[in-house]
Amino acid sequence: MRKRYSWSALMLLILSCLLVLAGCGGKQGTATSGNEAAAANGLEAIKQRGKLVVGVKYDTKLFGLKDPASGKVEGFDIDIAKAVAKHIFGDETKLELKEVTSKTRITLLQNGDIDAIIATMTISDERKKQVDFSDVYFNAGQSLLVKKGSPITGLESLTPDTKVLAVKGSTSAKNIREKAPKATVLEFENYQDAFNALKAGQGQALTTDNSILLGMQQQDPNYTLVGGNFTEEPYGIAVKKGQTELLQAINDTLKELKSNGEYDKLHEQWLGVKPE
Repeated sequence: MRKRYSWSALMLLILSCLLVLAGCGGKQGTATSGNEAAAANGLEAIKQRGKLVVGVKYDTKLFGLKDPASGKVEGFDIDIAKAVAKHIFGDETKLELKEVTSKTRITLLQNGDIDAIIATMTISDERKKQVDFSDVYFNAGQSLLVKKGSPITGLESLTPDTKVLAVKGSTSAKNIREKAPKATVLEFENYQDAFNALKAGQGQALTTDNSILLGMQQQDPNYTLVGGNFTEEPYGIAVKKGQTELLQAINDTLKELKSNGEYDKLHEQWLGVKPE
């Protein structure tokens, strides 16, 4: 009898443990589902975290440039990012900036390292397959930067002997190959590397959006833009696909900036002129 009783008690104990574990598993599953729901709603996840994480460029004068002395990043894109953070939190300081390049920005977004890309990113049909874009927040156009006195005056001047410098992962590199198929295109990791290469004589022209080239021209007045714009480059703010509430918050921010005149002020502050 004692053996039977011990065996029965053991079985009851095992059964009780299994029930407890099942109960814990059920609770854990509910919590996980809740976390997944929060993750699916990008805006809610950002609010719970308490800050907006934005990918910006650190090497693009006028839009996003890091001062090596102070460590501060400034530019038109940075001020747009601050405005989005202020719209979401009521406080523009609830913002974390992370460096991206044309090559890395979409990967960082898709990996969840950043919430949004505000980094001179042209809206294109190809990129729309990977990310969702906001309304256009800046209109640029691709151009050429050359040393003053250069025989290059535009696309028609580019020959098989011409080396044109561009940045990896940019629409500019693709466009220049289509517009000037005879020219040699050399690609660099970022704009500063490309500009340094131009100044070192590794190429005769550098191509990207006119707005970015203007920043380089300000850095060194020995260089100038030529040939006018040969593409249209509408910039958009990118978020993960399906993040509709976050995208709406961004578009609402852009509408507010334009309606209250703040957008015009930022445009004039950084680009020197009001938008057309």
